[in-house]
Order: sequence, then C-alpha cells, then structure tokens
Amino acid sequence: MIKEQFVVTSAQMRDIEGRIFAAGMPVAALMEKVAGLMSDRFALFETLRKRHWQRLQSSIPLSPPFQGGLGGSNVGILVGPGHNGGDALVVARELHFRGYQVWIYQPFSKLKELTSQHFQYAQSLGISCFQEIAELPSCDFLIDGLFGFGLEREITGNIAEAINHFNDWNKPIFSIDLPSGLHTDTGEVLGTAIKATHTFCLGLWKQGLLQEQALEYIGQAELIDFDIPLADIHAVLGEVPKIKRITKTTVIQTLPLPRPPVTHKYKAGHLLLICGSKRYAGGAILTGLGARASGVGMLSIAVPESIKPLLVSHLPEALIIGCPETETGAISHLELPEKTDWSSFTVIACGPGLTKDATPIVEQVINSEIPLILDADGLNILAELGTISTLQKRKTTTVLTPHTGEFHRLFPDIDFQDRVKAVQTAASQTGAVVLLKGARTAISNPEGVVWINPESTPALARGGSGDVLTGLMGGILAQVVNKQVNIEDVVATAAWWHSQAGILAAKERTELGVDAFTLTQYLMRVLCDM
Repeated sequence: MIKEQFVVTSAQMRDIEGRIFAAGMPVAALMEKVAGLMSDRFALFETLRKRHWQRLQSSIPLSPPFQGGLGGSNVGILVGPGHNGGDALVVARELHFRGYQVWIYQPFSKLKELTSQHFQYAQSLGISCFQEIAELPSCDFLIDGLFGFGLEREITGNIAEAINHFNDWNKPIFSIDLPSGLHTDTGEVLGTAIKATHTFCLGLWKQGLLQEQALEYIGQAELIDFDIPLADIHAVLGEVPKIKRITKTTVIQTLPLPRPPVTHKYKAGHLLLICGSKRYAGGAILTGLGARASGVGMLSIAVPESIKPLLVSHLPEALIIGCPETETGAISHLELPEKTDWSSFTVIACGPGLTKDATPIVEQVINSEIPLILDADGLNILAELGTISTLQKRKTTTVLTPHTGEFHRLFPDIDFQDRVKAVQTAASQTGAVVLLKGARTAISNPEGVVWINPESTPALARGGSGDVLTGLMGGILAQVVNKQVNIEDVVATAAWWHSQAGILAAKERTELGVDAFTLTQYLMRVLCDM
C-alpha cells in the first residue's frame, strides 16, 4: 500500500514517531530532514509566484496569493512552543541562508528544549524576532508553525488574536502539518484557526484534514513524505488500516481493466436500474447515462411505461423495460421480459426519480438476493420501512448512498459530529456498505474500514449529480462483483471517478457550468487521462 493512502489519528502518529525515535532516529535529524523538504517546496512556490508576476504584470491586476511583485522574498515565520515550532525555525534558518528576508513571530515564554535551541541560533544569525503582532513588518507569505498535531484545547487570548490578525492579512499562509487551531482527528476549529492557502502534511495524512469542517482552513494540501518505514506504519495501523484515502493507484487496481481478449457482453455484467417516474423522468436518464459510461456489458432499465420512449431515445443500447404505473406516474409493479428473472441480473440499482409511491418496488428488491444499491427515493422508502431492522434481514450485499439529509432520515440516532465515526456506525448497524456524500465523501464497510475521497468540487452540488454516481457505481459493481473484489473498494472507485469528472468539467466550464448531463460527458475523459 502506498503511503498516500494511509490516514492516521493523533495518537497513531505519536506511536509511529515513537517507534522511529526508539529505533535510533534523532529527533533533531528528523526535524532537519522535514524542514529541508519543506524549504524546497517554499522556494518552488516563490519561483512560480515570480514567474506568474512576470507574465501578468503588464495586463492583469494580481490578487492573492500572487501580490507583491518581483521584489517580494519576505517571509514571516510563526513559531509555537513545540516541535512544530522547531520545524518552522529550521525552515526560517534555511530560507535565511537562501537569501530570503525572514522574520520570526514567537510569543511564547517557554519552548521545548530543541525548539529553544533553534530559536537561540536563529537569533544569533540576526534574524528579526518579535513577540507582539503590532511590531511585525510586512511580508509576502507566512509559514505557520504555531501548533502541530495533537492540539486539543481551545486557542484563546493573545494567540487567538494573533491568528485572527494573520488571517486578516490576506497573505498566502503555509501551515506545517495542519493549520494551527484544528483538531487533528475531527478537523474541529478549536476557538479559532489559521486559514491556510497551503498545508504541508508531514509523514502521513492526518484524519482531521479529510473532515469537511476543516476544508475552509487547509487550502491546497500536500503530503511531505519523510520516509517512514512501512514496518512502523503497519505495526501501529495493522496490515489493513481502518481509514484510507482513495488514490488513483487504488482505482486502477479495482477497475475491470484490461479486459480479457475473449470477453463478451454476458461476461461484463448485467445491471438492472429501477428508476424514474412520470414526474422525474430525468433521474432515470441520468442514472442510465452514468451506467453506460461504466462499460457494463448489459444494461436494463425499468421505468414507467409512459416514459419508455424518452429513455429509448437517450439510451438506444439499453433494454428499456416499460412497467405498469400508478395514477401518479410511478412504477406500480415490475414486469420483467419473458425468460427473465432476478437471476438474470448481476446487480440492481434502485431509487433515482422513483417517488415514494413506488414503495412496493423497493420492498421487492430489498427482499431479493441480488447485490443492491439504494439511492434517493430508495433510501427515503427504506427509512420509512425501518433502516436497521429491514437491512439486517438481507443476506446479500447492500450499498447505501445517502447525502446528509437522507443519512439523518436513515439514522436519526447517530451522532453526526464526526462523519467518519458516523458512517462507520451506520455500516456496522446495517451490515451494508454506506457511502456518505459530501465534499469529502466517506465510505465504510460493516467492519469499519473507511475510504475517504480526498478531492471533489462544488460543481457537483447540482441536482442529478448523485443519479449519475448511482448508475456509474452500479455498472462497475456489475462487472466485478463475482471476482472477489471488496465491495467498498468498488464504491470508492466510483466515488473517485465521479468526482474527478466533476473536477475536469469545472476546469473547462467553471463550477457553475457543470450540470448533471454535462457531467456524464466527462466520465470517459477521466479514464483517458489516467
């Protein structure tokens, strides 16, 4: 497993570092190594900033983080009392030697011994040091080393005032490990916090950086790998870590590619979508288009008879099953084609656009023995049936894909403050794989193994985007469900693929220009760019 996948809590990171130091790695040596890597990153940023200024100075007014012009190599270093402050001081020294104009803000009366030594040496080099924010000179960017991982108490008093002051400066801020003021595990703001434009996470990803409530503060996050031995990581996290980041590598390992030369459509999965109503025909179309992009061998879509011609026009390659409908235009009951029964399908995905008038249909698929994905009205109906009691009776794979509102309806008794713990609890109680949608989508299996999608875009905050995900996921799952692949890995792959399509579309069309139909057109481009 690559290190980009690992996610740790504060306690786990402390244990991993403890093993490294116990094996003989001096704390000072590790601090020097980490600071050197970060100094290289800061220098690269400054080079890019200057090149940007050179290209645009004659025609386009600059905005943060590129204000300051060619003369700007002034760096403010914010130093805390612990080893995070020590990291910042070594960076200050290295940038000073590289010719930067550096000043240090260090307001604490007591420092850890190693940090104190670095502070003393920085002063001996003639680097300006300040304890009061009123005395601080200007700078082009700030490096935040006030607090590292493990902070649990609220920041108050003059330190809180200083953080708010730095946030108001509207300068680029690089935070070391995580923005000062964030809880390492939950991402909670402890009173106040640095609003970083960049965060250099040290060694392994901290869980708090993948929580939605932290996103406003972390900016662009990057892992600084300082070569932690895998043996030490596995000793603390186990061979199968409980929390992981989805990466391109894991996606490639899960996708049904390359296909064997003798593959034919009946070996590439058969997905049944049950979706749509006269009122919400678009949900069926979008779900079908998402499924089509997955490459599934056979696609059948059950819809009310009245909208069958519409589906045929958009998805001519799919088998559209027209079903009897209620007076409100919902599917009243399924009428599968001749010589077709439940065993004909590899996976069922049910819910988008159904309306709650289709309750008997959802009950029927829940009682089937086919792997099932429930979304949208499928989830709303499940909530009314009783989520936990209903799903505990199922013996086959179930995937739930709620957004926040649907999650609350499905699991009203689960504390939602920590999304990771919430999705783990939901999966454990139901025996299902649960995908909780959001800016940092979290996926858990019943054993509590969690995947977190580390990238997304607000462009996906559009009606119908979730329908596309359901179809895409169903199509991937149908192709691999009989190949001993972990279901949560497939769900994670679909979430990553879906979000990457949104990111790609937003780059070309802006975040306002990515409707759900447009999103489907970018799904295949993601694979082409891999």
